[in-house]
Amino acid sequence: QGTRDHPPAQAALRERLLRTVVSCFKRHGAAAIDTPALELRETLMGKYGEDTKLIYELQDQGGELLALRYDLTVPFARYLAMNKVNNMKRYHVAKVYRRDNPATTRGRYREFYQCDFDIAGQFDPMIPDAECLKIVHEILSDLQLGDFVIKVNDRRILNGVFAVCGVPESKFITACSTVDKLDKVPWEEVRSEMVGEKGLSPEAADRIGEYVQLHGGLDLIERLLQDPKLSQNKLAKEGLGDMKLLFEYLTLFGITGKISFDLSLARGLDYYTGVIFEAVLLQQENEHVEELVGVGSVAGGGRYDGLVGMFDPKGRKVPCVGVSIGIERIFSILEQRLKASGEKLRTTETQVLVATPQKHLLAARLKLISELWDAGIKAEMLYKKDPKLLKQLQYCEDTGIPLAAIVGEQELADGVVKLRDVSTRQEV
Repeated sequence: QGTRDHPPAQAALRERLLRTVVSCFKRHGAAAIDTPALELRETLMGKYGEDTKLIYELQDQGGELLALRYDLTVPFARYLAMNKVNNMKRYHVAKVYRRDNPATTRGRYREFYQCDFDIAGQFDPMIPDAECLKIVHEILSDLQLGDFVIKVNDRRILNGVFAVCGVPESKFITACSTVDKLDKVPWEEVRSEMVGEKGLSPEAADRIGEYVQLHGGLDLIERLLQDPKLSQNKLAKEGLGDMKLLFEYLTLFGITGKISFDLSLARGLDYYTGVIFEAVLLQQENEHVEELVGVGSVAGGGRYDGLVGMFDPKGRKVPCVGVSIGIERIFSILEQRLKASGEKLRTTETQVLVATPQKHLLAARLKLISELWDAGIKAEMLYKKDPKLLKQLQYCEDTGIPLAAIVGEQELADGVVKLRDVSTRQEV
């Protein structure tokens, strides 16, 4: 349940998609790493907040309690701590595992790919963070998925909001995961969860509501910096100052048109400490309404400065910021588009089919195809001694092979090969 096989057409589409993402990571100077699909259970526990229950735990394997990796971020933090690495720019594309209720139509699986890019190290504020946002912008533009918005917030601003609204610090994290639902359910429902389940006072909930429904750009940051309550809070002030810096850098990158400073963005994971962001695809529901509706998150990330320290015996900290591209969600969208367009995707890269028009010419085909392979040319032939020419050309049509190299008795006598363009039927 919640897993899938990829037939050739899907595998080809997936490869095309991953190539686009990885080439962007490489363009930004990232090196690839790989880690095991298994981690010690204790490595993963207590890092994901309410989602810890979704970790796939395995039976005791000779004294080691193991689990399947839940994401690529915690293994990266463990890798940095174990190998005493202080700075690194890395990408990692691999499968991760979650005991989730699958919703396969929306691209939610129990085994799925993640594509992560992270910058670890002590650098000046917001420069690496801005690059992560630029990467999301580049990838979503390259993939031509349509309109999108990248929502940005900061955990420190959110915690500042909770503090000035009278939320006890012990409830910050649970309040965060409740606010995180605002993109899916209306404020009324979020408010009643805060008061009913999370035990916040109605007054606190209402005060939070005034803040978390705000979104905008630099103007909003300036306004909140002047806010009588928030400007008194050290954390919020720090967060807003950095947010202002971030927007200056994003302006220089020329991408602020797609960025929204959104106070409702919380991201459910525990390990975020600073800037957080999420990219959402927008979709016109129908022609008459210009209303843009989110299709769901296709990328997300943020800063997690405390995670490496959790694995280091000396508690040595390595600040990190990173982004994960939601490749399954994007894959579902592209797949549906391909289906709708009726376009056939080639599943092989064969450039030429070696064909013969008469009988008893298998030897000629084998000799020629061997020469082509040795020269690095992608070539195929039919596995029959004496196939009919029509059958061979039909195979080209079916699989999208553009050229047929034909050797008949006449060609052999003249020492030539006839090259046929399959779609135009021209021969030279």
